[in-house]
Amino acid sequence: MEGADAEAGHRPPVDVVVVDDHPLFSRGLELLLPPESGGRVRVVGTTDDASAAAALVRRHNADVAIVDLHMPPPGGTRAIAAIRRTQPLVRIVALSGLAEADAALEALRAGASAFLPKTTSPEALVRPLLAVLDGWSVIPESLLRQLLDDAAPTDDQGVAAALSADDRRLWKLVAAGTSTVDIATTLHVSDRTVKRLVANLLRQLRVSTRVEAAALAGRVGLVADAADTGR
Repeated sequence: MEGADAEAGHRPPVDVVVVDDHPLFSRGLELLLPPESGGRVRVVGTTDDASAAAALVRRHNADVAIVDLHMPPPGGTRAIAAIRRTQPLVRIVALSGLAEADAALEALRAGASAFLPKTTSPEALVRPLLAVLDGWSVIPESLLRQLLDDAAPTDDQGVAAALSADDRRLWKLVAAGTSTVDIATTLHVSDRTVKRLVANLLRQLRVSTRVEAAALAGRVGLVADAADTGR
């Protein structure tokens, strides 16, 4: 701990505000964060009222706000958004009793720099607090993997992404119910060429009919409109 004390003496203190409706938890952070950080991290204010969070952060000119997501209305996520609007330079660490991917995404979108389970010990909180001040975002590895898995493209989206721009243009025409004759006119090709191109498109999409191709277009969010199909 001597090294940590020496380092803390050469770096500015980190003023933390805790927004949590569990007084024992807030008090625990007040008591434990300073010694665990070698005196560098200190809790300068606490509140159990989410609507008062932004004002508290501003009053204490805090560097970091630790916000429990599961609080009475307006709730932790809105408290994060309010802090971000009024104090855009403050770094925010969201806490939750559950490792919920949806809650984590909401918190990060609202402006949090980190998302951690509330079971995290004060000792384990010190490094994330310092990391967010250095510009890092921090979330548990297991939750990060879940978020990446949820964001991964589906098989349908993978097939769609592999299409060329010309194939996607043709797909939009097919999805819009455009006839072979009208597709030929739009693409300046013969009816026979259109039939060949559509057959090739269906093979790439791994479907058998134009109806199935149109349904797949809806699933992957392909929008068929005049502006796109006319290009």
